[in-house]
Amino acid sequence: MTPTLDDFDYPLPAACIAQAPLAERSASRLLVLAGSACTDRNFVDLPGLLATGDLLVMNDTRVLHARLYGCKATGGQVEVLVERVTGDDTVLAQVRASKTSKPGSRLRLEEAFEAEVLGRAGEFYSLKFPGDAIELIEKHGRLPLPPYIERSAAGADEERYQTVFALERGSVAAPTAGLHFDANLLKRLRDKGIGIAHVTLHVGAGTFQPVRVQDLSQHRMHTERYHVPQATAEAITATRQRGGRIVAVGTTSLRTLESAADENGQVKVGAGETALFITPGFRFRVVDRLVTNFHLPKSTLLMLVSAFAGMEPIRTAYRHAITNGYRFFSYGDAMLIYRQDIG
Repeated sequence: MTPTLDDFDYPLPAACIAQAPLAERSASRLLVLAGSACTDRNFVDLPGLLATGDLLVMNDTRVLHARLYGCKATGGQVEVLVERVTGDDTVLAQVRASKTSKPGSRLRLEEAFEAEVLGRAGEFYSLKFPGDAIELIEKHGRLPLPPYIERSAAGADEERYQTVFALERGSVAAPTAGLHFDANLLKRLRDKGIGIAHVTLHVGAGTFQPVRVQDLSQHRMHTERYHVPQATAEAITATRQRGGRIVAVGTTSLRTLESAADENGQVKVGAGETALFITPGFRFRVVDRLVTNFHLPKSTLLMLVSAFAGMEPIRTAYRHAITNGYRFFSYGDAMLIYRQDIG
């Protein structure tokens, strides 16, 4: 039977949702899922779970200060969450207000500058800023913690809701599997001869949008921008040639690699846009292992990991994680998942 939305639901106690990071990045737990077998490990064990010659591919996007508060000319309060920067001075954003913002109206944001509403683009608004959009966002905006973290961003989040290898500014959410890596763990991986390469995928706010249709074929993903450097494509080819495995760090890295791959699994260099929606039955061409956090019920990310590991193994793993006190979502614990068709 073709899976429906309800096949990806599960009961999650609120106490399982991590509200803050651990004291050390690599101190989280790691649930290894190989076939239907679950093994409890710690994230610092990762180098011993990979082989010399394997390649880790990480997303080096950097989270913008994409949330801005302000008011309309009428005095009504607004909240702006930038979805993506579309030009030097233009953005696509969610605008929450009591009434629809009309084209030509202006929003006073963070008591610092005015943005002009250019028009609607589906559920988003196109806004024009009075200068360099990224610079204004970074100077005046606030770090956009996910909606399931029930507090405002604090000083510690400025560091901990970014990966240590974050470089390319453009995301509104962190590639959270990468949050577990610190400098010492990266050194241990390199010392063992495990390669590290990077791609960029700028995560949009759509990553938190729930799927609202039972028939998954009717769901449409938001488009996200990605880039694959020449060095990364070459590293993947070299890894394949020596018999190593490609290990995606996070669903964003996996979606980038699978979006950029041709029918033969060759990863193409350059920039692109992806709305790839991975559900059970998808044929993976590039990624052999996946490092990932635990994902929301009925989310596209839960569907992705179910396609990668198998639906029943994922259900088993999530029940195991809840029973054994694993921490869920962005600041939570991690999994190392073996692809179901290659073991």
